[in-house]
Amino acid sequence: VDLVVQIESPPSVASALQRVGRAGHQVGEVSRGGLFPKHRSDLAPAAVTVGRMLTGEIESLRVVANPLDVLAQHVVAAAAMDTWDVDDLLALITRAAPFAGLPRSVFEATLDLLAGRYPSDEFAELRPRIVWDRVAGTLTGRPGAQRLAVTSGGTIPDRGLFGVFLLGEGAGRRVGELDEEMVYESRVGDVFALGATSWRIEDITHDRVLVTPAPGVPGRLPFWKGDSLGRPAELGRAIGAFNRQISDLPPSEALKVAASLGLDDFAANNLITLLTEQREATSVVPHDRQIVVERFRDELGDWRMVVHSPYGTAVHAPWALAINARLRETHGVDAQAVSSDDGMVLRIPDTDADPPTGEVLVFDPHEIEQIVTTELGGSALFAARFRECAARALLLPRRDPGRRSPLWQQRQRSAQLLDVAVKYPSFPIVLETVRECLQDVYDLPGLVDLLRQIETRELALVDVATDRPSPFAANLLFRYVAQFMYEGASPIAERRAAALSLDQGLLTELLGRAELRELLDPEVLAEVEADLQHLSGRRQARDAEGIADLLRLLGPLSIDEIR
Repeated sequence: VDLVVQIESPPSVASALQRVGRAGHQVGEVSRGGLFPKHRSDLAPAAVTVGRMLTGEIESLRVVANPLDVLAQHVVAAAAMDTWDVDDLLALITRAAPFAGLPRSVFEATLDLLAGRYPSDEFAELRPRIVWDRVAGTLTGRPGAQRLAVTSGGTIPDRGLFGVFLLGEGAGRRVGELDEEMVYESRVGDVFALGATSWRIEDITHDRVLVTPAPGVPGRLPFWKGDSLGRPAELGRAIGAFNRQISDLPPSEALKVAASLGLDDFAANNLITLLTEQREATSVVPHDRQIVVERFRDELGDWRMVVHSPYGTAVHAPWALAINARLRETHGVDAQAVSSDDGMVLRIPDTDADPPTGEVLVFDPHEIEQIVTTELGGSALFAARFRECAARALLLPRRDPGRRSPLWQQRQRSAQLLDVAVKYPSFPIVLETVRECLQDVYDLPGLVDLLRQIETRELALVDVATDRPSPFAANLLFRYVAQFMYEGASPIAERRAAALSLDQGLLTELLGRAELRELLDPEVLAEVEADLQHLSGRRQARDAEGIADLLRLLGPLSIDEIR
């Protein structure tokens, strides 16, 4: 690959570097890439991402903490091969970074699951996988445990893709992949477009679609459903700071700053025009220190509330859940909040009462975690992640390792398992799903920090009423329409609400909510981080002294002796 062309701004600096790094991927070559924003609102994220790529400011990494589904896999595999002492196995597991802080109570809850604590008459796959001798403190595998670990192990979730292969001349050549739901909607003889070519379906087997070329025949476009990574809050803060800097500068100076980040004249002028029009429409521009809450009426006369915030979907999605819950309780309406990287859109039905203001966005930082956890059980996200966690924990095993399991059957079995699991507050896979949603999908610590800044007035909330959507709002509304246009396409099994009853003590231990960072000076943390990365002057001086000492020590030795 000589050149990577990135359409739309990438979700993060790290992913942008990884994608552009596909070009010139050999010794001595230079990676080259070009970014093409799709619309005006995409210009600032693209420019800031490029600027941070050039300076090497990638987002901080977060190691996944205590994934219980992976833990269950390892315990079954280990017990299937040898008899283990429980304490020895725990000591081995906690040597791995993701499990370094694994509480013993959570470890034993996972052993309970694998040893058959929960009734199997309601769901057969809850039968015991291991034997836990509590008197001797040992673990051994039951018959079939080794086969289960080998055939159903792994951490990549099954998203239900069918391979598309050529039939006839060149038979067996792979053409691409199709989403399972599209395959179930297709029939033999249908024509679809894939890779700029039309293909006619000749046969559909249990795991592949066999096709022949159909040149010149118009075909329907395939669809795939993927997960969006979402913008990290760290990058969102940088984009907000860039918007604040540009909007405060005279146009001539702003154009120079935009050009320095790689925007051509056309793109730079578009960006300045967008910010100017936004200021004219709402009198303020949203940025890292100011969140704008815009209200206007839609085509039916109802209120739309648009929250302009750059902090990314991972922060906005749990915030939207909490806002929905508050509006349901206080105003008796379902706001149907939809979140994106650049903010949220809420629909408020028209009533005699005044429409809600930005006050509905303000929550106590200490209470938001409980509110989001309570609301999470009724979301499609929770049901989908529960299916994936249950499969990784070997609770939805493959019957035949040589054949794929239909995704719709997995969803049905997962829904049946969830009906059983929600009756037990300490069920480890429910707790793991909550952990994954709160820590891996959502950025709950980022939301807590944001609400703390609002509480201390470091971050301002500005209410604005407009006659029509502002330029920033127009982009969010486009995504809002798309969300509800395809809302019915989500699987019924994953739209079912689950009233969660959670063991709060066990969940607290799993999530590690005792946040010690709050007790430490942020400047001290930054100083230690720079030391560990060898970026501080003090650490570099110490490194230089260490190298000098080493050279003095090795001075009398010959090269062969040093080797």
